[in-house]
Amino acid sequence: MGRGKRYIAQLAMFDRDKLYGLGEAIDIIQKMSRAKFDETIDIAFKLGVDPRQSDQTIRGALPLPHGTGKTNRVIVVADGPAAEAAREAGADEVGFEELMDKVKGGWLDFDVMIATPEAMQKVRTLGRVLGPRGLMPNPKTGTVTDAPGDAVKEAKAGRVEYRADKTGIVHVVVGMASFDRQALIENTEVVISALNRARPASAKGTYMESCTISSTMSPGVRVDSRAFAE
Repeated sequence: MGRGKRYIAQLAMFDRDKLYGLGEAIDIIQKMSRAKFDETIDIAFKLGVDPRQSDQTIRGALPLPHGTGKTNRVIVVADGPAAEAAREAGADEVGFEELMDKVKGGWLDFDVMIATPEAMQKVRTLGRVLGPRGLMPNPKTGTVTDAPGDAVKEAKAGRVEYRADKTGIVHVVVGMASFDRQALIENTEVVISALNRARPASAKGTYMESCTISSTMSPGVRVDSRAFAE
């Protein structure tokens, strides 16, 4: 399938073989982002890990200092005081059996599901529905918690999850094309720090092997990941 004129013009705006500094790469992406909608900015890392090894899985979540530019729709499976705390924190929907029945029936109009540890025994029965869509609550991402109110606030404020796929690649949204350049840099630096902290002790050699930043409609710009090593 051939590339469109716009894509070809974007490729002419930078050197595909060059490794750019983070700020320089963001400048290029923002110049290229001229779609009729506000494009999402995504950064991808190839990590020197083997996710097939249980001690080299990379997964977690963190709030971005400048948010993601999107408002997450958050639901919470809980009852009692935990449910009330989730409602007060601004959860879009809170419930227990009836909410799980709704999801089981195919309703997936949400971005994040949070559950209390007590509720997880039943939430796990929704694995076939939630698992393939990356919506299953998990303690590593802070979505299984005794403090759902705090988790709701984080999810609404611009929390992102990260997870290495089977090839060791991690994709993370760091903002929108309309963001201030410095906000994108700071969001990205927070993600880099989190990934460095998540480095498994058993991972040998180069950890951040490569990095690429792109927007929804743009080609990827290679970033010099050597500067990210800690």
